[in-house]
Order: sequence, then structure tokens, then C-alpha cells
Amino acid sequence: MRQVIVCVGLSLAILAGCQNVDIVKTGKGFYEPTRPDDIQVLMTKPDKPFEEVGTISTSMWNPDSSAKMHNALRAKCAPLGADAVIIMSSGMDRGYSWTSGVAICYKK
Repeated sequence: MRQVIVCVGLSLAILAGCQNVDIVKTGKGFYEPTRPDDIQVLMTKPDKPFEEVGTISTSMWNPDSSAKMHNALRAKCAPLGADAVIIMSSGMDRGYSWTSGVAICYKK
């Protein structure tokens, strides 16, 4: 019985830490990868001209972990050559946060 309780407890702890970050390349062409530290996370559309390079979605994030989620977005968008991520919508579902938006590259 004790082993069952331990296994259930570990499973719940693992599920509580679940997080998903999905990036889908939607732009044409290729951009040189960027440094994750240089990628901006925006809540509004920038004034500069830009091109969409991908869509982003996250789910199963603890609401207190938004900084970790932003860093995960930066890390996943850097290989696409993104300069910024625009968060278009976000919310909560069953106690976890979700986010969707677009990765962009500024026009040079």
C-alpha cells in the first residue's frame, strides 16, 4: 500500500511540473539564429515592421512560473531567428496557465 501511495505522489508531482512549449515555423525562408537573451517578449504589436516566423503555444504552466515560460519561449524561438515573441492571448485552465502568440523577425 505504501508503494502505491509513493507512486501516486510521484506521478502527481511530475504532472504538476508539466509544461509544454510548441513552436511551428510559419514564415518563408531562413533567418540566422538569434541569441535567446536578445529575444523580446511583448504583449503588444511593435511599431517596427516585422515578419512572422512562427506561431507559439504553451500549456500546463504554473501561474507563478511566467519567467520560466518566457525563457523557454526565447530558447525555442532563437533557432528560427526570432527577434521577439508577441503574446496574443493567455489564460488559465484547470489551475495552469496557457499562452499563444507569434514569433517575429524585424525587417532590416
